[in-house]
Amino acid sequence: MSTFCKFETALEILVGKWKPVILLRLFSNGTMRFSELQKAIPDITKKMLTQQLRELEYHDIVHREIYRQIPPKVEYSITEYGKGMATILQALNDWGVAHVEHLNELYGTNHSVETHRKDAMDK
Repeated sequence: MSTFCKFETALEILVGKWKPVILLRLFSNGTMRFSELQKAIPDITKKMLTQQLRELEYHDIVHREIYRQIPPKVEYSITEYGKGMATILQALNDWGVAHVEHLNELYGTNHSVETHRKDAMDK
């Protein structure tokens, strides 16, 4: 692979259903406790949230601060390095909004992406 094509490397950080959602929550809210993230993303399991946060922490996108107190307190925030992703995430979000509008124009508002997936699977 060329040193100029690191698209896959960038996608590794964003791939998955939850990482972009976690990142957008942290960008929007700043520092958040684990329980706050769970409440903000109700469909994610505790195990999946933990796994996704660990992967983001490994890539130095998310910082985990542990406060040694009783009960223990853990907070998550975007690292200085991770803040470089803000424009990418905003651009992806903006494109997603525009894409939904485009699909609504093509197929109407009652035909969602999920409906298309179900229709495709039924064939």
